[in-house]
Amino acid sequence: MLPKSNLFLKTLGVLLFALFLSGSADAGMPTDQIKATVDKAVAVLKDPRLKSAVKVKERRDQIKQVLFARFDFTEMAKRALGSNWRRRTSQEQDEFVRLFTDILEAAYADIIESYSDEKIVFVNERIDGGFADVGSKIVTQKGEERSIQYKAHLVSNEWKVYDVVAENISLVNNYRSQFNRVIANSSYEELLNRLKDKAQFTGAATK
Repeated sequence: MLPKSNLFLKTLGVLLFALFLSGSADAGMPTDQIKATVDKAVAVLKDPRLKSAVKVKERRDQIKQVLFARFDFTEMAKRALGSNWRRRTSQEQDEFVRLFTDILEAAYADIIESYSDEKIVFVNERIDGGFADVGSKIVTQKGEERSIQYKAHLVSNEWKVYDVVAENISLVNNYRSQFNRVIANSSYEELLNRLKDKAQFTGAATK
């Protein structure tokens, strides 16, 4: 089956929560670029013109444009499909990226506005050539802490996120293990059908 909804939503929700509510960050290009994305998203959330109920879709669309400019969905999809990526034609790869992106975009819609007053602190940053790991932690109102690690790579002077590790759970690895299971037990075509069904369901649910 596709990734378990609770685990998926928790991981994705924590990621988006961290992006929205980031405080001050240590110096470093990857963190600086993520913080710039945060500032734009927060500006949209605070825009009084977008706070009414009738503006929900417009507000979410604007936030989506800001946040998902920082994600490399092609790289995420490629890594999630693993060795099966090379077995697909370029047209099949394009279709897979589109479906994978649709699912992520649809799933986050009801999560982004569900947090308040939590704080995010960036604790470390490691750059190795064209790759970077940015470590952070979330502190809730109850004093609970959650770890978030962003994995990014450099693409034309932009640090693009290709994986998020929330509480030691990798979003990409979680998908890969379940995608591989579906393909091994059935076929790639079956995986594609399930992705289409999931995308249609989540898309309808967020409208």
